[in-house]
This record gives sequence, C-alpha cells and structure tokens, in this order.
Amino acid sequence: MLIQPASMSCAATLRIQVGLFLLLICVFSHAGQEISYQDLGKRTSAGDSHWSDWRENSAEIRIARHELKPMIMAVLAALDAPRRQEILDGKGAIAVIYPDIGEPYRSIFAKIIEGIQEQAKVQISTYPVGPNTNTADLNAQLTRGGVKVVIALGRQGLKAASGLERDIAVVVGGVLAVPESESHNLTGISLTPDPALLFALLKRLLPGIKRVTVVYDPQHNDWLIKLAREAAKAQGLELVAREAHDLASAAHLYEAAFAAADGRQDAIWLPQDATTVDEDTILPLVLRESWSRGVPVFSSSFLHVRKGAMFALYPNNLGLGRDLASSALATLAGESRKRGVSPLREVLTAVNLRTASHIGLNLDYQQQRSFDFVFPEP
Repeated sequence: MLIQPASMSCAATLRIQVGLFLLLICVFSHAGQEISYQDLGKRTSAGDSHWSDWRENSAEIRIARHELKPMIMAVLAALDAPRRQEILDGKGAIAVIYPDIGEPYRSIFAKIIEGIQEQAKVQISTYPVGPNTNTADLNAQLTRGGVKVVIALGRQGLKAASGLERDIAVVVGGVLAVPESESHNLTGISLTPDPALLFALLKRLLPGIKRVTVVYDPQHNDWLIKLAREAAKAQGLELVAREAHDLASAAHLYEAAFAAADGRQDAIWLPQDATTVDEDTILPLVLRESWSRGVPVFSSSFLHVRKGAMFALYPNNLGLGRDLASSALATLAGESRKRGVSPLREVLTAVNLRTASHIGLNLDYQQQRSFDFVFPEP
C-alpha cells in the first residue's frame, strides 16, 4: 500500500499511482499473461474516475499529465488494437440528459439520477438540457466523452436525445408515454404505473370487485390499455375501456359508468390522461359521484388520493433510476432488449383512509403500515 506523506502534492501522487499502474500492465503484458478486456476496463474506468476529481485548471496537474502522456501512449502501443481502441474510446461510458428546470421537478430528476448512479457503480456524466439546447454541441460533447448509452429523462431529455448520432443508444425515463413512431427506436420505462400492480392491489383490498371501468384517450394511452386488458384477465377482472377524444365525451362516459355501477362489484380507474382526467372538471365530477354512490375509485396519480381517490400507485424515483441504469448497462453489454417503453414497476402506494372507510373498507394498523403514504396523515 502506498502511503502519501502530508507534504506530497496531488501531482506527485498522480505520477506514482499511474506509474505503478502502467508498470503492472507492462509486466503482465510481457509475461504473456491474459488480461481480459473487462478487467482492464474496470481498472481504466477507476483511474478515469479518480483523475476527474482534480480540477482542470490546476497547472501542476496539467504538467503531470503532459509528463505521463508518453508513458501512456507507449503502453497503449504495446496492446492489441481492439483493447487499445476500447481505452481510447472510453468504451462503456453512460450519460444522463435531464431537463434544466426548477422545483419541484428538479428534485424528482435528481432522485432518479441518484438511483442511476447507485446502480451503475461507474462514473455517470450528466448534461442538463433546455428548449434552446444545441443538439450538435451536445452530440459533440457526448462523442468526446466516449458515451455509448444515453439515459434521457423527461420530455426535454427525450427531445434532445432524438437528435443524437445513431451509434449512441438511448434509454428513456421520466415520461408518461412515448409516441409509437418513436418508441420503436429506443427502450425505456414510463412514469405510468403497471396496470398489473394496480389491479393486484385492488383485488387485495376489495376481493369482491369484478369489473373495472376506464375512460381513456387512445392517442395517449392505447398502449397502456392493451397491457391493462391482459392484466385484468390475470386477476379475473372484466375491463370496460371507453374511448374519449375530448372533455365533453369523457364527462358523459363517466356519468354513464357511475349510473350503471354497483359499488360491491364495480370500480373506476383513473389513468394519467390529460384528456379524460382533467383536474378542474372531470376529477371533481368523478370523486363526487364516487362518494355519493359508494363506488371505489383508484388512480395512477398520487395527487388524486389527497383529493379523495381510495388508493393510488406512484413512482419510486430512486427505484426507477436503478431500473434505468440496469437497462443502460444491459444495452452497453450488448444484450438484446425489447424495444419500446415499459410501464413503471418501481412504485410506492398511497391510501385515503377516509374514503376507504366510507365505502366500507376499514384497514387495521398493520394494513395501514403496508402503504407508503396514508391520508389523512396521522
């Protein structure tokens, strides 16, 4: 183990550490021993991560790097071509593109990035983007950094990633949905909770429910309803999916659904849909009918629980970040990945005890503890 005296400079330490590192490579190479690409990549990325911690404006470090460059190039010249190219290209680099916006969304994206970094266990470069981001400049930065996979967060991140070079793979996250025309060229995870998880929780809380009605705009959620049909069948539920293309038709469909509903067997699902779940008009109507008729309403939005929906699933942002990192690492490793965007499975749960009690569901203390958020808060 190398012990650094208190008076030793960062540059001196750098010279010693890199010198030893290069010496080891030379010894193993000339001895004819095999050094796997993976092992070498790990050592190299660890070194890169360590070097990047020093400030670029330090004259001492610049001099040290200048002195070390001939040594580095000599070792690279002794390596076979593919291995040398891996090092020069920085193969394995992952970057995150995220919207440069204010709170509360900034904290959400920060938590997702925290999960990505935690799972990746390698250095992750981050690039904030805005409406006026120059895609050509971003592309040049990513190319110089040897980036092979980009995790694009949010609608702004997805927009910026759409202009990147074709050899940079894209994993998308932090969006509700991706247009079908775009989803074929990428992989990712939506912010929309998986219907299978919603229906499983519904049956656990209210096992007597036999039919679920949902009103949706096919332009936004056709992909989700296809998944929901299979999920409902697996839970022994009948899914009644009604299409609505505007606010007025959505309101009429909800009124008809409540008029025909039996609170002992029916439930209403509110997806994340700007057309059919309008916060100012539709939501108050649905919650009012739910309360007066005793028909349970569950949602894909945390905010709806605060306003009166019985329960909801919502994103576990840290867990979402971990899943995005796993997807990016798999892409990097060359694993074949299913194209398109998957529903969110890293979720948290919220319940409204007042609403649950009103429809006859009384949750005991242990059941309440199984939820991540309980409203009203104790």
